[in-house]
Amino acid sequence: MGDSFHLSTADLVALAFFLFVWVLHTLASDGKLVSRMSLTTAMNVQREAWMRTMAEREIRIVDTAIMAGLQQGTAFFASSSLIAIGGCFALVGASDQVVSMLSDLPLGATSSRSAFQMKVFGLVLILAYSFFKFGWAYRLFNYCSILIGAVPIPHGEASRNPVSETAVWRAARMNMLAGKHFNSGMRGVFFSIGYLGWFVDPTVFVLSTLLLLAVLVRRQFFSAARQAVIGQPPEPTPGPGKSRSMRPDSQ
Repeated sequence: MGDSFHLSTADLVALAFFLFVWVLHTLASDGKLVSRMSLTTAMNVQREAWMRTMAEREIRIVDTAIMAGLQQGTAFFASSSLIAIGGCFALVGASDQVVSMLSDLPLGATSSRSAFQMKVFGLVLILAYSFFKFGWAYRLFNYCSILIGAVPIPHGEASRNPVSETAVWRAARMNMLAGKHFNSGMRGVFFSIGYLGWFVDPTVFVLSTLLLLAVLVRRQFFSAARQAVIGQPPEPTPGPGKSRSMRPDSQ
């Protein structure tokens, strides 16, 4: 079967392991496999808190500025994904030279031109997946801006009536969905880095995937960023003029 795709059995096993790790990390980040709260889940709580705070403000310039920043960041990564796809097609045009260079590496395995092009096509698919995720996230952030504008201006109890609560829920839900698709696009970009190990050797591919997984798991579940989101401020030190430092823990 491997020969029919110009790939060895080791290549297919390494690819299956790569996809398994990707799915596993996605489920864990979404809180579907482990009980420990991930950074993504913690930020979704803050997104909802942001929308509820926004509903209490009459002037929402801050909120529109935040939305503009989120859209600009999403557009940047969408453009970067397209540029990377163009670079992949340039690699296909220089297949012979790149295969010769890779075969000269200390750990490089001899790879056929057809196998190399198949691997480049796989990288194109990952980057195209990321582009569509970023593109959809950009549109959802745009919809979220509209839903923010649809939240009624608060006037006493008016900010807590069923109509306002529904409007806040819609804006919060749309914001979380946009963030979910943006995170999926970023995950595709991250895993495309681990995918590069496949161009050297299937064993290197597995090792690069494991290294990438270790980095992503640390960021999601054990990083200082996660602690900053879910942590509590330190108790003030007794004594006049003394306060405990707010320096983040080194993680």
